[in-house]
Amino acid sequence: MRMLQVIALAPLLFASGCADGETTQRQAEVAEAGSMVMPFDLDRSTHIFEKTDFGGIQVVASDDGDVEQLRLIRDHLAEEAERFSQGDFHDPAMIHGDDMAGMHALVMGHDRITITYRDVDRGGEIRWESEDLDLIQAIHDWFDAQVSDHGEHAQAHR
Repeated sequence: MRMLQVIALAPLLFASGCADGETTQRQAEVAEAGSMVMPFDLDRSTHIFEKTDFGGIQVVASDDGDVEQLRLIRDHLAEEAERFSQGDFHDPAMIHGDDMAGMHALVMGHDRITITYRDVDRGGEIRWESEDLDLIQAIHDWFDAQVSDHGEHAQAHR
C-alpha cells in the first residue's frame, strides 16, 4: 500500500482558480484515496516537503510517536523510494491522478534522479537529488502539488 503520494494535485487547483470550497473538497477526496494507498493514519502524521537546490526532501512524521504508526510510515516510505527510483509512480497516480504536476517528468527522468530513503526521528525521509534543472523543477512542482492536495496534513519548507 502506498500513501505518501496523497499530497500532489492541489497547486493545479490553485493555478486554475478553484474556490476554497473546491480545494477543500479536493483535499477530502485525496485524503480518502490516500487512505486506501497509505497504510498509516493520515490524521496522525504530517507530510513535510522541503525544496532544495538539488531537488528536495520529503518527510512523513508520526505526530504521536506511536510505534506501529512509525513502523508503517517507515516501511511505506522505503517501498515508495524504491519504486520511485525505478520510475514507478503508480501509487501517487492512484491518489492524485495521472496528470499530477511534475509526475510525467519524474517518470521519464527517473534514471537521472537519485532517490534514497532513510529513517529519521519520528518518521522517514525520501531524498530526491538531480543535476538536471528541469527535473529539479519537476520535483518542486510535484512537492507543491502534494502540499496543496494534503492541506492540513502537509507543510512546505523554503
